[in-house]
Amino acid sequence: MTALQLNLIQTDLVWENVNQNLLRFQWHIERTPEQSLVVLPEMFATGFTMNPSHHAEKSNGLVVQWLKEMSKNKCICGSLSFEEEGKYYNRFLAVANGKIICEYDKVHLFSLGEENKHYHSGKRTTYFEWNDWKIAPFICYDLRFPELMREQANADLMLFVANWPKMRMTAWNSLLRARAIENQCMVAGVNRVGKDGNGFPHSGCTQIIDYAGTHLVEPVVDREVLVDQTIEKTPMYRFREKFPFLKDKK
Repeated sequence: MTALQLNLIQTDLVWENVNQNLLRFQWHIERTPEQSLVVLPEMFATGFTMNPSHHAEKSNGLVVQWLKEMSKNKCICGSLSFEEEGKYYNRFLAVANGKIICEYDKVHLFSLGEENKHYHSGKRTTYFEWNDWKIAPFICYDLRFPELMREQANADLMLFVANWPKMRMTAWNSLLRARAIENQCMVAGVNRVGKDGNGFPHSGCTQIIDYAGTHLVEPVVDREVLVDQTIEKTPMYRFREKFPFLKDKK
């Protein structure tokens, strides 16, 4: 299958209020078509909380069960504050047809926000497959470290889920485009809007960029939105054949 239906949900997050956030996302998800890839922001159930002892999800928890129930005939993904064996992680989950098909723990923890004091770092990148697409997930601050993306440079699509603040949106917009160009792959960045529990505003700028650095969906600023976009990978493969830059990397 060369086409992939992407649905990206950009919305405000109610600080550390799982029930209200899930209700809002459910309203959007119910409007997405079957076989779509639905992408939610970083820590979509709570906001970027540094209180994992009170809000971290477990493998049998409410949010994981909700993801399984909502994922009938589609794939839903995003990150959560997660507890495993007494340790906390900022964990990306992809859930399809009621099953977890991918787990990725954020490698680069945001020390400016003291994330490294509350969460454990992941040790590896990974990818998952959905409708014949190879998809590599990353979380927010990972975006600043291009060497991490090189480990998945043959991916068809890189996903970046984030709580990226408004004050640094120039970096968000520039780095997403750079990751698409240097890896010659599709890139989707999904961010939140609204103020978080620390008073930091977020302007969203959820977007989709193709393998040549061209926006398929321009950054959506300061409003709630369900992005609905079909992307194709055959033109990307042709582009890579014509410009085989990745073969020259050391």
